[in-house]
Amino acid sequence: MIKKITNKEEDFYQYMGKIFGSRSIERQINDRIYDDDSKEWYVYLKEEKVMALVSISKNVIKNIYTTKEKYLEEILKKVKEEKNITYSVVTKSYTEIYQKCGFKISGTQEYKNFVTIYTEEKRK
Repeated sequence: MIKKITNKEEDFYQYMGKIFGSRSIERQINDRIYDDDSKEWYVYLKEEKVMALVSISKNVIKNIYTTKEKYLEEILKKVKEEKNITYSVVTKSYTEIYQKCGFKISGTQEYKNFVTIYTEEKRK
């Protein structure tokens, strides 16, 4: 089940508390996850446990994490249906999943551990 939440909701930390500050997740994605007020979270829950997540702020993806490819695929498909994602610097760990879900990857890669993905070009 995919649930959309923000940090203003009563049950937010019930789901997300174990994610924030997790060193194993940080090592997996080479990034830290913060609970910024501006983020909207797409969270894949299985038996009330977070299996995958995508956070978005102003049509920019900020965080991505998953325990299994299929969970992230479902979230990314939903995100694409609902949002036009502009240039988002995200973990390189899931590059194949981004491509499989139809996200474009910027040809100029300047990062060791990250990749830039988007669904549409930024308007000039």
